Amino acid sequence: MTARDLRLLSVSVGVAFLDQLTKVSARAFLRGREPVNVLGDYVRLTYLENPGMAFGIRVGGPAFFTVFASLASLVVLIYLFRLRSERSGVRVALALVFGGAVGNLIDRLLYGQVVDFIEFGVGEFRWPVFNVADSAVTIGMILLMVLVLTDHRDELSEAGTVPPNSKS
Repeated sequence: MTARDLRLLSVSVGVAFLDQLTKVSARAFLRGREPVNVLGDYVRLTYLENPGMAFGIRVGGPAFFTVFASLASLVVLIYLFRLRSERSGVRVALALVFGGAVGNLIDRLLYGQVVDFIEFGVGEFRWPVFNVADSAVTIGMILLMVLVLTDHRDELSEAGTVPPNSKS
């Protein structure tokens, strides 16, 4: 394992640690309370125990989600190490996804469900409640998609298939 690998794993460990720290705080200070406004009604801290997948999707029982999360985490970890020659951005994106997956997996293994507590919205239009791990997975996936799409566009441009951007 190289120093670069350790730095990437430290990103994953940092995400999982921050996720667990915030969930411990949410359990201690938010459980049983009404939502706490942080930025008016736009951002609130709302304690929720989620036995399902992201955004409360339920397609099986707790054992299914735990096995699924374990396998997904393992696949991301394998790709993280197999893609050593990839650009750093791709590996950082995967490290964020892995750290988030592990953060939620810890909850599933210890409690059979995931604690969510961050809520955004305007009036009755609310985004599903989420946590730090969900944020890391989402940011990692968006970063990964952007990097893959821009890399693919660059390859097509070099092949002459897509004209390069030009100002008129």
